[in-house]
Amino acid sequence: MVSLRRIGDVLLTTPLIRSLHRAYPGATIDALVFAGTAGVLKGNPDIARVIAMPARPNPIESAMLAARLFKRYDLAVSTQPGDRPTAFALLAGRNHAGLTDDTQGIGRTLKRWMLHAGTPLVPDIHRVEQMLRLADALGIARVPEVVCPAAGPADGIAPGGDYAVIHAAPMFRYKQWTAEGWRALAAGLQRRGLAVVAISGPDPAERAYLDEVWHGVTTVNPAAWPATVTLLSRARLYVGPDTSVTHLAAAAGCPTVALFGPMDPRAWGPWPAGGLDVPWQISGTIQNRGNVWVVQNPLPCMPCLFEGCERNISSNSICLDELSAERVLLAADQALAKATGAAAS
Repeated sequence: MVSLRRIGDVLLTTPLIRSLHRAYPGATIDALVFAGTAGVLKGNPDIARVIAMPARPNPIESAMLAARLFKRYDLAVSTQPGDRPTAFALLAGRNHAGLTDDTQGIGRTLKRWMLHAGTPLVPDIHRVEQMLRLADALGIARVPEVVCPAAGPADGIAPGGDYAVIHAAPMFRYKQWTAEGWRALAAGLQRRGLAVVAISGPDPAERAYLDEVWHGVTTVNPAAWPATVTLLSRARLYVGPDTSVTHLAAAAGCPTVALFGPMDPRAWGPWPAGGLDVPWQISGTIQNRGNVWVVQNPLPCMPCLFEGCERNISSNSICLDELSAERVLLAADQALAKATGAAAS
């Protein structure tokens, strides 16, 4: 399995990996990913080995990896239509499958000719649905489950009582909500009797941003995905922007409130723990599917699919800047009420 993208993308390939494992229970399944994303597959019971490669390998590193993988596998599957992941699938497998894009030209024709099984990339369907269409192309049964990393100790991180987890730091500026919004949300959750656990990653820039957001309030770094899974699985609520942690919270079964701005929830809305029976709509105020609530500020221009209003990753997004804390708290109240009702029944 080849998935050379970001953490969330890798996590959302796990339904295809599970489908393959269920179809071929005696097979050994390896995953080729970037080094910075390997942790999200830690302890995945469907994977025998994770092979990590640099995001920007030099020619020698690429050649050594290609030689190491050459025709080692009965089947190699690329979960992206790009040239590099497709090339690794063609090199590694005696049989190959993958996505093809809708661009015109010789590249698409060659990929379709060289792949033994494939399906076209469709921009407005969910990433998991796209992976399951690859399962269809391979002639195996779908298993629409996003698989979390194995849970691990969260000592000193998870409080003993009721708490909510907030992850306020997306990778890029254009997915950020306002600091004032996060602080108002935290205050509202505390009024509802929940302790607030603000989490962060190890990146110094992320920690500096969160220090500014929380005005000196201590943030917790779970340090590893297994601890994060445990923290999320015990929480009454999770709130975050469009990030890998938000996808993980949804998969872990935590009541999840996801803040969406320019991106299309039809493709990237969190996949609920019980599956997505009804696709996300392109735009709405508050949408609920299973244990997930998607919150948007549905301006006429959204989702624009651009990287912010200035078309770059450091740009702000007005749709998020103008999203009110009251709307996010309303979604949080709905999530808490539904979880309480489910626990009582």
